[in-house]
Amino acid sequence: MAAELLEFGYLFVVLALTGTVALRLGLSVIPLYVVGGVVAGPYVAGRLGLPYVANAEVTTLLAEVGIVLLLFFLGLEFSLDRLRAARTNISRAGAIDLVVNLPLGVGIGLALGWSVVESFLLGGIVYISSSAIVTKTLIDLGWIADPESEPILGTLVFEDLAIAVYLAAVTSLVLGGDGGVAAIGRSLAIAFGFLGLLLVAVQFGTPLFTRLLDVGNQEAFVLRALAVVIVVSGAALALGVSEAVAAFFVGMGFSTSGHRESLERRLTAVRDVFAAIFFFWIGLGTDPTLLAAAAVPLVVAVVLTTPAKVFSGYLGGRVYDLSTTRSLRVGVGMVPRGEFSLVIAALAASGSTQVMREVIPAFAVGYVLVMSALGTLLMQRSDLVERLVFRGGPAGTDT
Repeated sequence: MAAELLEFGYLFVVLALTGTVALRLGLSVIPLYVVGGVVAGPYVAGRLGLPYVANAEVTTLLAEVGIVLLLFFLGLEFSLDRLRAARTNISRAGAIDLVVNLPLGVGIGLALGWSVVESFLLGGIVYISSSAIVTKTLIDLGWIADPESEPILGTLVFEDLAIAVYLAAVTSLVLGGDGGVAAIGRSLAIAFGFLGLLLVAVQFGTPLFTRLLDVGNQEAFVLRALAVVIVVSGAALALGVSEAVAAFFVGMGFSTSGHRESLERRLTAVRDVFAAIFFFWIGLGTDPTLLAAAAVPLVVAVVLTTPAKVFSGYLGGRVYDLSTTRSLRVGVGMVPRGEFSLVIAALAASGSTQVMREVIPAFAVGYVLVMSALGTLLMQRSDLVERLVFRGGPAGTDT
């Protein structure tokens, strides 16, 4: 027990040091947390004979809580009424994002000589932005209150719902199509049935959500909120539904309860701690020596998918009638990739081909590492991106 406690303490030491470096350099902490996980993990520190943090089950569990809380906070920014009111814009912007980016990833895979299923896996990895990283960066940079946050968050919602369908389909394909169309149909029916129940709860459960948190004790308030979001997310995961999507719906339920500000104030520190563990956990699973096998698809994907994501996000911003400058910010804000790309890679690792088992997981880790760092950097330096793109021309910054 002492050894495990020391190892866990080492994890927080690394997080504290990387956070300090980020603050002093004025950088986003997210990519540095990932790098910290790589350096302090078994593939770097362990091979050098230094103390390292193992990619243990408890770390994975705490990382899952980080994803859940990040998406819960994303849901707090929405209400079902707001989602309904914006459904046309969300659908249009999300469709543009899907049509531009998923086929591009599939095309890259086919051009590399991969099979259709392997290419479809690659398409999903490069399509889905990181709700966790994007949401955290929006909050850190103060963009959450700006007009561009609405199309960014709306497109993330569309992606999270689309990926639930994608994962149900691709799971049957990768695992040999056991049950074929019937298996895919059952998976989709379970997923949408569960999400439908959550929607009903969000629609009619406001009084229940309100009464649940009507407690004066801060400890009881926090524990009740965590109990609901984590239990519902765990149930979703057990049924093969994205825990992130479930947490988002729970956040929407609480958003109209009258307790939103209290939830944000009391749970922000909890969210940030678990989120830091999540980003660190991404690095823990990264073996730098395997990246060489995926170097060619990695370079091709970064070069092609970065401008594609910016372009589709820009078009999404225009759907919301934002100015060219703010629309470009939307595109930049969609660049980071993260948790869902790694989920797809983990699924690929259970496949039957060498590309699935070795190349795609290595590619996904390298791609997430590059795109999380590049995406957060582009968001931080969006002013420079605007100057480079518009070259001093009229950009309509505030309309």
